[in-house]
Amino acid sequence: MRTFDYLKPTSLAQAMSLLAEHGDKAKLIAGGTDVMVLWKKKLLHCDYLISLRNVPELNFISHDLGLRIGSATTHRALELSEVVRDHFPVLTDAVSGLGSVQVRNSGTIGGNICNAAPSADTAPPLLVLETMVKIVGLAGERSVPIEEFFKGPGKTALSPGEMVTEFVIPEPLPRTGMAYWKQSRRKAMDLPILGVAVLISFDEDMKTCRKARIGLGVVAPTPIRAKKAEAFLEGKQVDESTLVEAGAIAAGDASPRTTIRGSAWYRSEMIPVLVKRMGLACLERARK
Repeated sequence: MRTFDYLKPTSLAQAMSLLAEHGDKAKLIAGGTDVMVLWKKKLLHCDYLISLRNVPELNFISHDLGLRIGSATTHRALELSEVVRDHFPVLTDAVSGLGSVQVRNSGTIGGNICNAAPSADTAPPLLVLETMVKIVGLAGERSVPIEEFFKGPGKTALSPGEMVTEFVIPEPLPRTGMAYWKQSRRKAMDLPILGVAVLISFDEDMKTCRKARIGLGVVAPTPIRAKKAEAFLEGKQVDESTLVEAGAIAAGDASPRTTIRGSAWYRSEMIPVLVKRMGLACLERARK
């Protein structure tokens, strides 16, 4: 029978010490919704699991000239946060449809990102929010833009002995709307066939795009930003036809593949549809 020692540090310093002591024989675990699946499938091998559940420095939501989220903050905490819902609703869109309530009460935003799955629901919203990922290791602290954090399926910018401690999100510009949609076969408890997040900041006329960000999931080896489509939108009036054209450009940046959940052609066809829908949702939310 495969076994491991379950270690429960109560501070970040203690967690870092344990990670340094046990090296590559240890793995970090927060909610366990991904780690335990890998363990049961015998895809994860370690002698020690270091739990981050009781580390208070990693579990918080703070809003002061931007948003800071501890890596061990649960999806449910984000879903219920009024600050997130009122100021960063694209994140609420993502976490409210992630798994079941039980999964959201256990799973964490740090785990969702560090698992580095192309289908991670929180990745496209964090991309359009231009999030910085704060990393702590024995050599000190560093911050990485989230679009540089993903290196491939299951691969990140983390080096041995490092962990993600928080996500830092700048305050959006005035007159900004943002929205995310997970295309799936059922409303919840299913991984996305396609995930699309859009953020648009408007000029004072509430028609012209001042800034655009488009994040796509499950269309490439990593979650990506559709930068050509973003550049196309900026300076133009936002309407259905403009958004459809931007969506077509975004589809050109994607390289989806056929999986058990969906075909490559379907994902490509749905990108313009969802970019248009989320863009119109941005306009509606910005006006409110």
